[in-house]
Amino acid sequence: MKFFNRIKSAFYALTHDTTTISLLDERFWTQYGSIRNSKLSEVTYFTCLKTLSEAVAKLPLKMYQETPKGVSKAKNSALYNVLKVRPNKNMTATTFWATVVTVMYHYGNCYVYIARNKEPELLILDNRYMTVYDDNAKLIDDNGGVWYIYSEPVTGKVYKFSTDEILHFKTYMTFDGIMGLAVKDVLALTIDGAMDSQKFIKNLYETGLTGKVAVEYTADLNEDLRKNLISTIETATSANSALTYIPIPAGMKLNPLNLKLTDAQFLELKKYTALQIAGAFGIKPNQLNDYEKSSYANSEAQQQAFLTDTMLVILKGLEEELASKLLTSEELQQGYFFKFNVDVVLRATFSQRMEGYAKARQNGWLSANDIRSKEDMPHISEDEGGNAYLINGNMIPLKVAMEGGNQKNVKTQK
Repeated sequence: MKFFNRIKSAFYALTHDTTTISLLDERFWTQYGSIRNSKLSEVTYFTCLKTLSEAVAKLPLKMYQETPKGVSKAKNSALYNVLKVRPNKNMTATTFWATVVTVMYHYGNCYVYIARNKEPELLILDNRYMTVYDDNAKLIDDNGGVWYIYSEPVTGKVYKFSTDEILHFKTYMTFDGIMGLAVKDVLALTIDGAMDSQKFIKNLYETGLTGKVAVEYTADLNEDLRKNLISTIETATSANSALTYIPIPAGMKLNPLNLKLTDAQFLELKKYTALQIAGAFGIKPNQLNDYEKSSYANSEAQQQAFLTDTMLVILKGLEEELASKLLTSEELQQGYFFKFNVDVVLRATFSQRMEGYAKARQNGWLSANDIRSKEDMPHISEDEGGNAYLINGNMIPLKVAMEGGNQKNVKTQK
């Protein structure tokens, strides 16, 4: 409990700095989830992080219990509202999961401290102050295992946590099964190249879309005169200049050194780099606003592929980590589990939903109240048939049909 209060005090101290800083200032990002700005300034990398974090954050997470009578929501558990509404006092569930996924994919790992108070809380820890040890030699503890050593940033005090006290969310690119790999580290050269291309475009705008020039002159100029001449030309050609001409002394000539972006296939290379980065994250081209080879049907298929190929493994890993760390052995045996509702992503148009509900209703596996629950509508009473399951009157079980046929044969023989 004392540690949790210290962490909250540290968070308060970090977030109540009165110094004014820019959103592009690295200090801003290091205070919120310890995300540095350097790689985030690359638009494709940022878009991929944004897409993944929002894709998980918009899915409701609920706790269920599976019994012989079926699956029901475990609303009586203290964990139900913690994960559904507010994991800690500073974050809603949406903010929490968006932060977890962002930190997890930016650093490869995200560490969440489990505060087992009367009202449980989950607190994201700063990656910069966490060290993970695989204690095979049993130097930290006689039982060995994985240990998390956290240095509190405010007091400098060091805390030791067992694996049961930390939710360790990792990417599923790992060589040892303990530490995840960050995409920014694996694709360092590719992302750096994309950042360089952005800087090139930025510099091009700053110079008023004017290429480099060679200044041709015959007279001898000392160092100061050369600097003054260069400064005059740069000022005249900058994007902020109001001049419509470039003043040069008599006898001098400007020879442009133009490199056309089309000749260098700049846009094609930039697009290829963006697709490489997106591919490493499992992001589809249409999610980068690349619809060059997409139709409506193709885009819909890409969305389905994103859920199947990218999202399901992320969600499965998050659910497994939550179940293994937050639930006791007894609760696991009683059938408790956590699950993200992916139906939110797959929610179809009204006409498509009605068509699906009609089939489910006629085939007897959804009642009227089941359907109304999915549409966030109030239930109808039992007397009005709200919980009744209906089937097509022309359909009977095969066994009943066979029994009826046998009885008919017996009567015929008589």
